[in-house]
Amino acid sequence: MAATPAQTEALKRDARMVAFVIAGTMLAWMAAQWLGGKMGLEARYVFLFDLAALAAFFWALVVTYQIWRRNKSVHRGN
Repeated sequence: MAATPAQTEALKRDARMVAFVIAGTMLAWMAAQWLGGKMGLEARYVFLFDLAALAAFFWALVVTYQIWRRNKSVHRGN
């Protein structure tokens, strides 16, 4: 059974969202590292930026796995 256009669009939309989150997280993390160095922030604050970036990347990994599972399910006909 082929995927309906609505299912395909939903998968594409979710994949785009994950891509934007990954790219935005990387840019924000790099900016935070640069800004933290320029402002002389303590290491504990810079470490918070690192943890926030790791959380966003973990979220993106989980959502990517969910997209992959839905894509398999849709193309299998479940």
